[in-house]
Amino acid sequence: MPQISKPLVILQPAPQLRDRIFRERTLARLNQEFDVLDLEAAPSEESFQAALPDAFAIVGHPELPADTIEAAGNLKAIINVEGNFFPNVDYAAAFRQGIRVLGCGPAYSQAVAEYTLGLALDLARGISREDRAMREGTERWVSGSNHDSVLLRKANVGFVGYGNLGRALHRLLEPFNNTIRVYDPWLPTSVLEDADLIPSSLEETLAESQFVFVFATATAENLHFLNADALDLLPPGARLILVSRANVLDYDALLERLAQGKILAAIDVWPTEPLPGDSPFRNQENIVLSAHRAGGIPEAFYSIGDMVCDDLELLKAGLPPSRLQIAAPELVTRYRNKPVS
Repeated sequence: MPQISKPLVILQPAPQLRDRIFRERTLARLNQEFDVLDLEAAPSEESFQAALPDAFAIVGHPELPADTIEAAGNLKAIINVEGNFFPNVDYAAAFRQGIRVLGCGPAYSQAVAEYTLGLALDLARGISREDRAMREGTERWVSGSNHDSVLLRKANVGFVGYGNLGRALHRLLEPFNNTIRVYDPWLPTSVLEDADLIPSSLEETLAESQFVFVFATATAENLHFLNADALDLLPPGARLILVSRANVLDYDALLERLAQGKILAAIDVWPTEPLPGDSPFRNQENIVLSAHRAGGIPEAFYSIGDMVCDDLELLKAGLPPSRLQIAAPELVTRYRNKPVS
């Protein structure tokens, strides 16, 4: 019997690693359903260019200018497995050819949400601060260190952004019976109201919230929009948790308010990573420091491979993708994300 040809998938996942996102069984599944050109195992620009006209999908992050995309006459999908949409793709050319541009951002949502909840509870009760004190022999027993402790339950909460991360955390917060205000200029108020949230301006979200979770992505328009004036809207003792993009926050303004004891914060992303050893943030007691680790756990990475296989098989069957994030033509060129080391 003649061998049935399989669609060609070019696998070039760098800066991601193939074996970090594909379990052995998942990679076997990919190879069973597709003819895979593995350019991590055997890097070759010549092989990439030769395979491009026949490629069904590209999994990874090669430079894809318009002329390269136009040469890929059979291409149905470009799948980003790093987590951010970068300007290395001519998105307009891809959309003109009907190519799906997909991203793995949803794979990290649950891991980031659980970590974010942990950061909020730490800020509420000073867990890591008092751990450090006990290790140093300076702890205060029973209620002696609880002067600034608060309950997360029934607290006023603000979300800045309500995308994948905000939705995942919202589910985790349900037992806490919070009043939640949301600022998200990309969503109609009806979407928020249907989720039992209070659509709010940025000013109201900040001024009325004891806990503020920042999930905003970085765009050309929102650089440092959480500036000194915005931070001054926070009520005394407010807890600010940032796990999305460093570009949205004025870190100098945050440091000043931390030094003044006005607010507390937990930060997982930084303008320069790694955080310099002499950063003054390292000397502040009212901040929980985190080394950009909220989402990057093995389960999240492996879910990327599962999502890639699921959606490639759907596309192969002539169906739309359902698990990966679909790049919106109206938004994808507005992102200003940086690669994660």
